[in-house]
Amino acid sequence: MAKVAVVYWSGTGNTQKMAEAVVEGAKGAGADVECFEVDSFSVDQIDGFDGLALGCPSMGAEELEEGSYEPFFAAAVDSGKLSGKPVVLFGSWGWGAGAWMETWSERTKEAGANLVDTFIVENEPDDEGIEGSKKLGAAIAGAC
Repeated sequence: MAKVAVVYWSGTGNTQKMAEAVVEGAKGAGADVECFEVDSFSVDQIDGFDGLALGCPSMGAEELEEGSYEPFFAAAVDSGKLSGKPVVLFGSWGWGAGAWMETWSERTKEAGANLVDTFIVENEPDDEGIEGSKKLGAAIAGAC
C-alpha cells in the first residue's frame, strides 16, 4: 500500500479544503495517507513516504507563502529528498493567472521529482474544485 503525505499551508481555508479532498481521493484509491500543516512536517519526514501532495496558495506576486511554505520547499529541494519522489502540487489563487504554479512545477521538476500532476482553483473550491482535488489524490496514490 502506498504511503502518501499531504503537506499544505492555508491562509483562508481554501487550500485546506483542497488538501482534505486530496486525502479523500488518495484514500479512495487505496493509499495510506497522512495530512500535515506545513509547520508540523519536517523535510526529514519525506523519506517515510512513497509520494507527496504539496499544497500552497498563490501569495503576493504569485509566489509560495514566504513564512513557512517557501522555507520548507527550499529545504526539501536543497536536501535532494524530492529526487525520484512522485509529487502532485495544488493550491488556490485569487488574482493573477496561475504563474506561481508554473514556477513551482518547474522548481519541482528541477529538483528531480516525478511531477505527476498539478491542480489549481480560483478562490474557494466549488464542487468541481473538490472533485478535481480528489482526482489529484487518486493520481498520487496511483503513481506510488
